[in-house]
Amino acid sequence: MTARVLVDGVEADRVSVLDRGLAYGDGLFETLRVVDGAAPLWTRHMARLREGCGRLGLSVPEVDVLAAEFARTACSPDGVVKIILTRGTGERGYAPSPRAAGTRVVMAFPPPVLSPDWYRDGIRVRCCELRLAAQPKLAGIKHLNRLEQVLARAEWSDAAVVEGLLFDQRGNLVSATAANVFVGIGGALLTPPVDACGVAGVLRGALLDALPGARVQTMTKEDLVQADEIFLTSSVRGVLPVRALDERALRVGRQTRAAQSHWRALGFPGAGA
Repeated sequence: MTARVLVDGVEADRVSVLDRGLAYGDGLFETLRVVDGAAPLWTRHMARLREGCGRLGLSVPEVDVLAAEFARTACSPDGVVKIILTRGTGERGYAPSPRAAGTRVVMAFPPPVLSPDWYRDGIRVRCCELRLAAQPKLAGIKHLNRLEQVLARAEWSDAAVVEGLLFDQRGNLVSATAANVFVGIGGALLTPPVDACGVAGVLRGALLDALPGARVQTMTKEDLVQADEIFLTSSVRGVLPVRALDERALRVGRQTRAAQSHWRALGFPGAGA
């Protein structure tokens, strides 16, 4: 259940059925983890939101307005706040209307309840069959069309499997369904590029800046066989070690623990919970 929802700054729980976000997925979103009433990765979220607005030709909301609405919705000390921007309502058809006024939704949720064992011992992950389509114009940003992720997540119902890895049409690793992925191979810490598809996660960016030797590199499923350790990153769930990928067991390594330590240094609790 949401704690509070604001639509264009007014308490409400619905938008127009003519909104282009509903009709076409014409918009963006950001999901921020809240700790003690603040979002430690706020600056990175706002930078990605501005980038997305530029790509889609959406008006960029005033940061002060978003900050005020964030504060109004984040009533509890800890939780998750989601910001959604759409192009708003307009005439029927794909052509964006120059007269359309954007819609802004800010809503709060309770914090995720995840097992501490996941952060200590790791999670089980599988490789998905679905392949992501390349679209550089949309790559990196969090646009509202998440159908690829929905279909990928529908591939399994085993509660013991927490996440699925996604690959592109060429068989290159991109991400998990709702997280970025880092792979330790021979002492190097690698994360796949997201310039053709996938999302440039804000925690991914923070770790690339902070962890010595971390770099972006193309990887295939065959490269994962050489992995010494794998971990997933999400601004909501933090750093999740992978203890098994399909049928292969993995250890939780030092680079995973270093990433968890940086997560805590950013101002988040525990190892990511």
